[in-house]
Amino acid sequence: MILIKLFIPDIGIEELEAVIKVLESKWLVHGPEVEAFEEEFAEYVGTKYAIAVSNGTIALFLVLKAFGIKPGDEVLVPDFTFIATATAPMLAGARPIFIDINPRTYNMDPNDVLNKITPRTKAVVAVHLYGYPAEMKALREICEDKKLILIEDAAQAHGARYKGRTVGSLGDAAAFSFYATKNMTTGGEGGIITTDNKYVAEKLRMLRNHGQLRKYYHVELGWNFRMTALQAAIGRVQLRKLERIIKVRRRNASRLKSELEQLNWVRLPYEDPNNRHVYHLFTIWIEDTAPLTRDELIEYLKKWGIE
Repeated sequence: MILIKLFIPDIGIEELEAVIKVLESKWLVHGPEVEAFEEEFAEYVGTKYAIAVSNGTIALFLVLKAFGIKPGDEVLVPDFTFIATATAPMLAGARPIFIDINPRTYNMDPNDVLNKITPRTKAVVAVHLYGYPAEMKALREICEDKKLILIEDAAQAHGARYKGRTVGSLGDAAAFSFYATKNMTTGGEGGIITTDNKYVAEKLRMLRNHGQLRKYYHVELGWNFRMTALQAAIGRVQLRKLERIIKVRRRNASRLKSELEQLNWVRLPYEDPNNRHVYHLFTIWIEDTAPLTRDELIEYLKKWGIE
């Protein structure tokens, strides 16, 4: 029996009241609720624009399409990430090129990025894995020098900070996920894109809505990747809770570290004092000197009701 679950969404009466309010309004798709969520999320991240979409995978795909990624292009992605980081470029017709990670942070190694750039390379997708920021300064310098697009995959990193700046404001654009297990959710599925680029923002708004520039005036091929008003209403409440959620997760992580640091065969999550880890997951590395294997530890924890 599982007593300690991996994740339980922080959903309460506030979200329920927000959903009821939308249902009573009869405005269920896009509209003022989605627009308000976009404005509030952009303000939180520190960008000019935020474009809400149906999920995080679509957010990544649409960013690539908005920047003109096409068949024959190469997109650099980390080799240790969720599969959507690699499949989004493939959906756009591009080829993902895998980059080694830094085993201390689990994020993309800028040195290997330099090794993998070719004339076909058009973009770099930097994942802030488990809620810890990638090395954005080095990646930014590489992309500026090589004239590459720098995209943040912030699906697991809502509220994480890199040298004082909130992730999602560090690249040319960023993709967030609001899946049910994330630190904040929009009711199970949902995503959002942040950017300071006005042209890209306008392009994204068209692409998510059938390529529509204005009502029934379609100027290019697009899709139906809109966020519903119900999702946005939940997201607005969750965003107001986010700092409290992060505080609790960081407190729990600190307690875990203090208890586990005595085990010299466990490598704990790394955090530079200039950054803020939001601990979407508290990931440990089991050294070869451990008295049991990783899989044996997993089974041991399951016996104690820990997922």
